[in-house]
Amino acid sequence: MKNFYCSIFGHKYEVSKKVTYHVKEYSCKHCNEQLTTDGNGRLTPLTPKFKEINSVLERIHKKKVKRRALILDR
Repeated sequence: MKNFYCSIFGHKYEVSKKVTYHVKEYSCKHCNEQLTTDGNGRLTPLTPKFKEINSVLERIHKKKVKRRALILDR
Protein backbone atom coordinates (compact mmCIF):
# COMPACT_ATOMS: atom_id res chain seq x y z
CA MET A 1 0.00 0.00 0.00
CA LYS A 2 2.86 2.38 0.78
CA ASN A 3 4.45 1.88 -2.65
CA PHE A 4 1.03 2.44 -4.21
CA TYR A 5 0.84 5.91 -2.65
CA CYS A 6 4.31 6.81 -3.89
CA SER A 7 3.60 5.51 -7.39
CA ILE A 8 0.59 7.81 -7.68
CA PHE A 9 1.64 10.95 -5.79
CA GLY A 10 5.42 10.58 -5.79
CA HIS A 11 7.82 10.26 -2.90
CA LYS A 12 7.90 12.66 0.04
CA TYR A 13 11.57 12.77 1.01
CA GLU A 14 12.72 14.09 4.38
CA VAL A 15 16.27 14.57 5.61
CA SER A 16 17.01 11.60 7.83
CA LYS A 17 20.68 12.35 8.53
CA LYS A 18 23.03 15.27 7.95
CA VAL A 19 26.42 13.79 7.10
CA THR A 20 28.20 17.09 6.36
CA TYR A 21 27.03 20.57 5.44
CA HIS A 22 26.45 19.48 1.83
CA VAL A 23 25.87 15.73 2.06
CA LYS A 24 22.60 14.49 3.50
CA GLU A 25 20.67 11.24 3.60
CA TYR A 26 16.99 11.26 2.75
CA SER A 27 14.18 8.78 3.30
CA CYS A 28 10.66 8.71 1.92
CA LYS A 29 8.04 9.36 4.56
CA HIS A 30 5.70 6.72 3.11
CA CYS A 31 7.80 3.84 1.71
CA ASN A 32 11.13 4.42 3.53
CA GLU A 33 13.14 4.48 0.29
CA GLN A 34 16.57 5.91 1.12
CA LEU A 35 18.63 8.29 -1.01
CA THR A 36 21.81 10.29 -0.56
CA THR A 37 23.62 12.98 -2.48
CA ASP A 38 26.56 11.92 -4.63
CA GLY A 39 29.71 13.84 -5.51
CA ASN A 40 27.83 15.95 -8.06
CA GLY A 41 24.98 16.84 -5.70
CA ARG A 42 22.44 14.54 -7.34
CA LEU A 43 20.22 12.15 -5.41
CA THR A 44 21.22 8.50 -5.71
CA PRO A 45 19.97 5.36 -3.96
CA LEU A 46 21.66 4.71 -0.61
CA THR A 47 23.63 1.54 -1.33
CA PRO A 48 26.02 -0.13 1.14
CA LYS A 49 28.89 1.56 -0.73
CA PHE A 50 27.39 5.02 -0.19
CA LYS A 51 26.58 4.17 3.45
CA GLU A 52 30.25 3.43 4.04
CA ILE A 53 31.36 6.58 2.19
CA ASN A 54 28.93 8.69 4.22
CA SER A 55 30.11 7.21 7.53
CA VAL A 56 33.75 8.01 6.67
CA LEU A 57 32.79 11.52 5.54
CA GLU A 58 30.83 12.07 8.75
CA ARG A 59 33.74 10.94 10.92
CA ILE A 60 36.19 13.23 9.08
CA HIS A 61 33.73 16.14 9.21
CA LYS A 62 33.15 15.76 12.96
CA LYS A 63 36.91 15.73 13.63
CA LYS A 64 37.38 18.84 11.50
CA VAL A 65 34.56 20.73 13.24
CA LYS A 66 35.84 19.70 16.66
CA ARG A 67 39.39 20.79 15.80
CA ARG A 68 38.14 24.10 14.44
CA ALA A 69 36.14 24.73 17.63
CA LEU A 70 39.22 24.06 19.77
CA ILE A 71 41.29 26.53 17.74
CA LEU A 72 38.61 29.22 17.99
CA ASP A 73 38.31 28.78 21.77
CA ARG A 74 41.93 29.80 22.31
